[in-house]
Amino acid sequence: MDGVVTQTASLHGAAWTQLFNAYFEERGRRTGERFAPFTEADYLRYVDGKPRYDGVRDTLASRGIELPWGDPGDPPDAETVCGLGNRKNVHFVAAIRERGAQVFEGTIAFIHQLKAAGVRVAIISASKNATMILESAGASDLFETQVDGVVAAEIGLPGKPDPAVFLEAARRLGVGPERAVVVEDAVAG
Repeated sequence: MDGVVTQTASLHGAAWTQLFNAYFEERGRRTGERFAPFTEADYLRYVDGKPRYDGVRDTLASRGIELPWGDPGDPPDAETVCGLGNRKNVHFVAAIRERGAQVFEGTIAFIHQLKAAGVRVAIISASKNATMILESAGASDLFETQVDGVVAAEIGLPGKPDPAVFLEAARRLGVGPERAVVVEDAVAG
């Protein structure tokens, strides 16, 4: 979804950068360690397209940092993988509320063409904010089904790069995987 249908990848990138650079600076003050700043290359390699907590874990590991996993209900100030992931989400949701989500008009036109030709269309996202983003962008009615981070967690699907979310979307559309096409922008996807 992000980077294909919605122009939110830059908002995600900014939220991740805000999270990690503040955390690395604060941790460095406490421990005396120095950490390389979070970069766009880090975003693409460690977090883009992945479930949020996996992105936190992988980015921290890239800096030699190990934290307890915690619990998805951890508050954003908890020094756990889940706590940091929740802090990133606070930054991202604030950006969506402030600026709104935009769509790629060419993608929306293409989706309309597909639907007019009788092609069934689903949307897949690792994000647990997919519904909010699609509603903000005015695009929530374009898709017959949605498999996002909320759905994946509810039914126990692993995150990308595992193809489970894509296979679930095809199943919900009643389409065999051999007859499905995926448009993806993230390496993890």
